[in-house]
Amino acid sequence: MVLIIFGNGVDCQTVLSTNPAVAASPKGDYLALAWGWGMGTAMGVWVSSGTSGGHINPAITIAFATFRGFPWRKVPIYIFAQLMGGIVGAAIVYANYFHAINIFEGGRDVRTLATASLFSTYAADYLTNVSAFFDEFLGTAVLTLVVFAVIDKRNAPPAGLAPLVIGLLVLAIGVALGFQTGYAINPARDLGPRLLTAMVGYGKQVFTFRNQYWIWCPVMAPILGALTGALVYDAFIYVGEDSIINKP
Repeated sequence: MVLIIFGNGVDCQTVLSTNPAVAASPKGDYLALAWGWGMGTAMGVWVSSGTSGGHINPAITIAFATFRGFPWRKVPIYIFAQLMGGIVGAAIVYANYFHAINIFEGGRDVRTLATASLFSTYAADYLTNVSAFFDEFLGTAVLTLVVFAVIDKRNAPPAGLAPLVIGLLVLAIGVALGFQTGYAINPARDLGPRLLTAMVGYGKQVFTFRNQYWIWCPVMAPILGALTGALVYDAFIYVGEDSIINKP
């Protein structure tokens, strides 16, 4: 929820403020978007890390269960909580920017992908489906590789700073690999707000975009990317015996 409040919030503020009827001048740019998502990630991890480990991402949870012994019985509970957090966070942001969205869209009953993309991700028109999939796969593989380095006792940052490092990591992914697909790199970050948009008037268009793009790009690609990033870290760097690769 905290991640989405900051992330969807910066999307709305930056894009909606480009309309002169909403704001006298634009209130952000692409770098602001990247910082908002990066610091939103850091805050979300910080809030939840003491209780749940701060996964906030189903792809990371699945990678932990596969490579670090996180209990599989907890995975469905974590993913459900992450998804609900995404819905609630998006609902809060939508309520906050409802009037600005109305102005931007040209009416209270007008809802298009132009503002749906403020909540969940949609690929650039020029990308092929394969390229869009690879973009999300790559971003999440990089995310997971570095997250696994952060939790590695031989590489870990000073106590308490892991959330900040992960936030800077998401910022870096945003400025380096982000604009083509919106760098979902987190199934709950995309699907939760997508469900919210469907419920508040955007309808089935958020799911029919590019032949069910929502399932194979921002959901499946991050999961497969996370597993690949974890595999690369464990195969080439990690020496701990709790990895499935290094177990005696």
